[in-house]
Amino acid sequence: MIQPMSCGPAAPSHRRRKVIFAFLMLSMFMATLDSQIVSTALPTITGEFGAIERFGWVGSAYLLAQAAIMPVYGKLGDLLGRKYVMIFAVALFTLGSAVCGLAWSMDSLIAARAFQGLGGGGIMVSIFSINADLFEPRERARYQSFSSLVLMASASVGPALGGSMSQYLGWRSIFLINLPIGVLALTALALLLPHYRPDRRPRVDYPGALTLAVAIAGVVLWADSRSLFGSLTAWPALALPVISALALVLWLRIERRAPEPIIPLRLFADRNFGLLLVVGAASGGIAIGMVNYHALFLQMTTGLSPAAAGLFFIAVTGGLAIGSLTAGRLISTTGRYKPWVVLGLFLAMGCLFSLSVLPLHAPFWAVAGLLMGQGVAIGLGQQGPVIGAQVSAPRADVGAATGAVTLSRMAGASLAISVYGAILSDRLLRITVEGAGPLAEMTPERLAALAPPLREAVSLAFRDAFGWVYLSAVGLAAAGFVAAVLLRPVLLAPNRPAKPPPDGRPTDAGTAAAR
Repeated sequence: MIQPMSCGPAAPSHRRRKVIFAFLMLSMFMATLDSQIVSTALPTITGEFGAIERFGWVGSAYLLAQAAIMPVYGKLGDLLGRKYVMIFAVALFTLGSAVCGLAWSMDSLIAARAFQGLGGGGIMVSIFSINADLFEPRERARYQSFSSLVLMASASVGPALGGSMSQYLGWRSIFLINLPIGVLALTALALLLPHYRPDRRPRVDYPGALTLAVAIAGVVLWADSRSLFGSLTAWPALALPVISALALVLWLRIERRAPEPIIPLRLFADRNFGLLLVVGAASGGIAIGMVNYHALFLQMTTGLSPAAAGLFFIAVTGGLAIGSLTAGRLISTTGRYKPWVVLGLFLAMGCLFSLSVLPLHAPFWAVAGLLMGQGVAIGLGQQGPVIGAQVSAPRADVGAATGAVTLSRMAGASLAISVYGAILSDRLLRITVEGAGPLAEMTPERLAALAPPLREAVSLAFRDAFGWVYLSAVGLAAAGFVAAVLLRPVLLAPNRPAKPPPDGRPTDAGTAAAR
């Protein structure tokens, strides 16, 4: 197996490891920023291509590809070594960004986003694996906290940056900006990151990864089959659930026999694990899945510019930081994660319902307050599913359990984006505003140029459509809330100092669960 870099004779110096870590964080910032920076530019993109029914797929394709490829990258890192897998992922993401910037239609942009997601998934998985190679466990914990700061920073500046760039430089600039960043990260990692050849040759469960991806993709595509096939009852639409069911059955057969399954089925012996996957999917749907729709809601119902709408995401990020830090301290103090997951989902239902009934000319402070409350709700429930899955799993399966929760969160986000998009386009297609043109081609700039009565009518149409979108998000949060309530209470055992093994090297100390 790959030994930590700090233990080998050719281990890089501490200064060099810090430089490598900085470029890893640059790569993470690029990948996470991309999922946020698109949100405030999407109304402009949709207006240019005139395909509001495929609005959600610009984000969903990226997340779905990212989720599908994550398990494969983890195995490839064990098989080939982290360096070249990471370099490949960054190169793929950078190339995908160039293709996105050159897109000529909504369909080509969606395909490019899926291609870009194949690289983004590899970046996220490889970074955490490389950190384990670079730093010993106790030192690693300090550096992992910087990763959370990078995630928060991308969530804070992404929407505002995306809105400003699309407004002043054109929407293509939000993708093309990745090219110099990607080239810089690639060059630095190629020169600085050591390559450690693994001693073992694990078997990669490619059939398991492929069948699971097909099962998830079939459900996500079916949720958006009205825009894809014209009807939920068209024969291609009806075939998708059947394909997903067959793929799921085949996946179960493969996982029972695979030497190193993507998700070991023995994890489901603990009831909490299955419930935590439901909670993870619901959390992804109301957190990641809602980002693009918050941005469209702000621009098309309030008349805010993309840049101004992006500033409201500071409230979401501030709430997320408050909720996450509070939950971390409470979990550490009480040893329990269930109450804060339940509280977070309950608060999310309240905020999302309030957004669904918010009047058209509600004061901006009320909108910002609800978005901040939604951020707090997400932060409170963010850590629980991962911690819960880890303590419910045998020690040998902790990595697989963590990956499964991440996969459920991304899959839930992809499905939710498709559902929200289908609802939004269906409601807008039912409404005609005389003199305003097709609502599917409406952009913030065109909305601002309309006469006040027309602008009011268009905003009201979007307000009505978004009421149904937010209500569907309430239903998703409610499903997660029920699953969270059904979780068996678990008391986390206090941390214990790690005892060094006979060879003197430090080891990871896990946290036991007293049930």
